[in-house]
Amino acid sequence: MSLHDVRIARLDGTPATLGEITGDNVTLLVNVASRCGLTPQYAGLERLHETYADRGFTVVGVPCNQFGGQEPGSPEEIAEFCSATYGVTFPMTEKVDVNGDDRHELFRPLVTVPDERGRTGDVEWNFEKFLLGADGTVLARFHCGVEPDDERLVGAVDGALA
Repeated sequence: MSLHDVRIARLDGTPATLGEITGDNVTLLVNVASRCGLTPQYAGLERLHETYADRGFTVVGVPCNQFGGQEPGSPEEIAEFCSATYGVTFPMTEKVDVNGDDRHELFRPLVTVPDERGRTGDVEWNFEKFLLGADGTVLARFHCGVEPDDERLVGAVDGALA
């Protein structure tokens, strides 16, 4: 099964598959949180989304409350925060678990991919990033400390769109 076939609802609860949310776009999938020290990365993620959207790229935010309870809000609160605070226009999914027994099926194959440091396994913190090709294959994984404008991340996006 392709990652595009994985069922994950949109933030408003509308049922979807990842492919229905992303289309045929190269995608940066990011587990996000509204009350994290890394939350300002939303601004960079939005810039990245806007910069490359016309070339077939999208960012998808996946809210998660597993790290310090830093995403406690309802879907409506999350949407309002992201829009009002950071001008987020990229799609967001339902809030899910990315680790543990209740890990969403989307993250099961993602955590087997090594990040830029060679580390595999559980998502370490909010704002870990997974670059997916237009066909839904995992191309790269980036640690939460890798900013959206980091040359390694931007280079991987450029390469995937070439």
